[in-house]
Amino acid sequence: MRKLTYYVATTLDGFIAGPDGADPTGPQGFWPITEDYVQHLVAEYPETLPVQARQALSVTAEGTHFDTVLEGRRSYEIGLAAGITDAYPHLRHVVFSRTMTESPDPAVELVADDPVATVRALKQQDGKGIWLVGGAELAGALYSEIDTLILKVGPLTIGEGIPLFSRKAVFDPCTWTLADHTVLKSGAVFLTYTRAPGRE
Repeated sequence: MRKLTYYVATTLDGFIAGPDGADPTGPQGFWPITEDYVQHLVAEYPETLPVQARQALSVTAEGTHFDTVLEGRRSYEIGLAAGITDAYPHLRHVVFSRTMTESPDPAVELVADDPVATVRALKQQDGKGIWLVGGAELAGALYSEIDTLILKVGPLTIGEGIPLFSRKAVFDPCTWTLADHTVLKSGAVFLTYTRAPGRE
């Protein structure tokens, strides 16, 4: 069965974006983009780089982790505002929205159905892993379906912003097992956790 991985950048104080929800890695963003951070992404997670970054870095690697990316409407609209209708043309791209009636890109699948039911169906299909890119609302809705957390923890705090999971997520304490970790000289840490046994 395929696994759902929430692979996301987070600050030390648990925020994935500022209060305005803008891309923290964009031109006006606050995220520290260091050389070793980029090198690690290219080497280990090339499929998670958006198309403009792949082009700029001459990345053509298919990647070994994911072949499908999921995101919520608000997260997707960050790219749309920059004129990018499909940031991940090298992956199957699924956007969850109950308000968008037509996809801005023929390769991007719009889904208005229940995210949990959709993910459970995707897990039954053949293929590589499923990557949940964000945002917090969708991560909160899919909280019970996340099998792996890969946190790109940046060496910074911001005080306030969009949390890892929406405040609408249910209270459901879960234990996670540290499966891997990478510490970069720049201070960023990549932490991989798998959901501990005992879930239904």
